[in-house]
Parts: sequence; C-alpha cells; structure tokens
Amino acid sequence: MDPITHGLASYVLKRAAFPRLARPATLAMVIAGAIADLDGQSAHFGPSAFLTFYRTYFHSLLAALLFSLLVTLPFFLRKPPSAEKQTSPPLLFLAALSASVLHLLMDLCQSAGVELFWPFSSRRFALEWVAHLDLWILGILLAGVLLPTLSGLVIDEIGAKPKGPRGRIGASVALAVMLLYFGARAILHSNAMAAAQSRTYRGESPRRVAAFAESGSPFRWHGIIETESALHEVEVEVGPAANFDPDSARTSYKPEPSPALDAARSTAVARQFLQAARFPKASVEKTPEGFQITLRDFPYTREIRSGLCVQATIDTDPAGKVLSQQLTWNPLSQEFRWE
Repeated sequence: MDPITHGLASYVLKRAAFPRLARPATLAMVIAGAIADLDGQSAHFGPSAFLTFYRTYFHSLLAALLFSLLVTLPFFLRKPPSAEKQTSPPLLFLAALSASVLHLLMDLCQSAGVELFWPFSSRRFALEWVAHLDLWILGILLAGVLLPTLSGLVIDEIGAKPKGPRGRIGASVALAVMLLYFGARAILHSNAMAAAQSRTYRGESPRRVAAFAESGSPFRWHGIIETESALHEVEVEVGPAANFDPDSARTSYKPEPSPALDAARSTAVARQFLQAARFPKASVEKTPEGFQITLRDFPYTREIRSGLCVQATIDTDPAGKVLSQQLTWNPLSQEFRWE
C-alpha cells in the first residue's frame, strides 16, 4: 500500500483498539505502521540495492517487532512529569506492534509480495487481492476518520455529552468494512483466476496464471498467463455481466533455447533478478560480439510493484561465454516511483 493509506490505517486502528492511550501513542503507531516502507528508498542506491531490500527485510515479522520496540523505546526511558497522564510502555508496544503487523497484512494482499519470515525464509508471499493504491480502501479509511470528526463537532455545538472515546465507533466500523472489502476482493480474485485458467491461449493451456487488481474497480483484473511458448496479457472482468475474451490477449513469445540464454540465466545478476520477478521474460539480440540477453518482468509497461522497474542485461560471445552482466532500470516500464 501507499504511505498515506498505511498512515490512515494506523490512525484508525489506534482510535478503534487503543482509544484511551495518550496522544503520543498516535504518533508512535503511525510511525510504526509506515516505517517499513523506508525500504523503497533503496532505489536511490541503484537497481541491485532495490531488488535486495524492497519488500524483503523491512517487511518481515522480525522487523515489525524491532520497529515497534524502536518507536516505543523513548517511552520506556522517559520520565514524564507527575501531572502528565502516564502511558503504559507495554501497552504502547502492543499498539505499535499492531500497527506494524497491520502494515504487513495489507501489503501481503498485494501482488509484489513480502518476505514475512525473513531471515528464516526468503519466500515471498503475495495474495494479489488489492492494488498498490486502492481508492476504495482509502475512501473507507477517510470516512472512518472524517465522519466521526464531523459528528463530534455537531455534538459539541449542541452541547451534548459524547458517550465513550470520540471516534471509536466510526473507526471500528471502518476497520470492519475494510475487512469485508478484503474478503470480497479475495472472492473476486478467485473468480478471475478461475476464468483465466479455464481458457486456452493461441491453442495452448495455461501453465501459470496471475490476476492483478485494478485500483478503480474490484470487478476488473489484469491477467497474466504463461503458456509453454508465450506470455499473455489480458483484461479479465468478473461479475454478473462479465464478458471475458481470451482472444483479446496481447502475446509475447519466449525466445528459442540457446547456449547463450542458458549461460545468461546462470549469472549472478540473473539469479538476483529472478528471485524478485513474477513473470520473467527473456529477449535475445545478436551483437557484433555475440548476443545480448535482457531479462525483464512481464508485462513491461505496467507498474505492478514486483521488481519490473529493474532489468538484467547479459552479454555473451557466440559460444555462450559471459562477457558482461549488470542490473539497470527498465526504460520500458512506467515512470518509476519508490514510495
């Protein structure tokens, strides 16, 4: 998710689950709920650093524990004035940890994936239910914050006494609605996957299928289908009036096997790239020295937050001996942003 959505989610969680904590707890929870996205700043240090850090170490359960401890440590060391309402440090740590874990769970529901169990496992988990910026989730969270605030202003104006902590009911409803939305997205994603898997593409059956969420509509999904000889990109619609046409898929064929391609795939940069790429696609071009093999994440022109902004380029001689290898930013992808 984008940082604004994560910040709002942490704030709503605080109002719903920890409404009686002092104001500093709000800042601690918002920081704990957003700090994992600092790994996106690794893009400033180059493509290799980006593939190494983005959605990996910082997006793990171990990092969530450490970040939560970091933001609450000042409360453990600080001695508040006697007149100030004291905040229980263990309760504040629990609140910060809840915000950190909520961040991981929301990112888990996207397509880029997170390494939840690092350093014990480097496997990425990705449910693909929601987009990186989901306008519906953003709207739900904003409603959970703004509507109770407006209601509180009206209550203050008429002089009525509020019952319970202000905003708690609205925030709780927002979290419940967001949970229902994720559940609906999961069902629609399953339907999109089933539709994509049940068809043939250029006479071939699917070997691997993914359905990436669109931000504006939960009924429209971006399907990627891998067959034996090609990768296909197609819009998949689900719902009562859905009309899915597999013949509308845009097809990109895989290159023929060759010693140069085999050598390129065994290089260090290729292994690093393939660990992050969801649907890697190779292209082979003849050069005066031999061949240039470029590995990109399919599709090239969409930003799916799965490392497609990076490509691996390997040069070989005619016999397949590697001459050079490097990771670079993919110029064919959309303008890269690292929030």
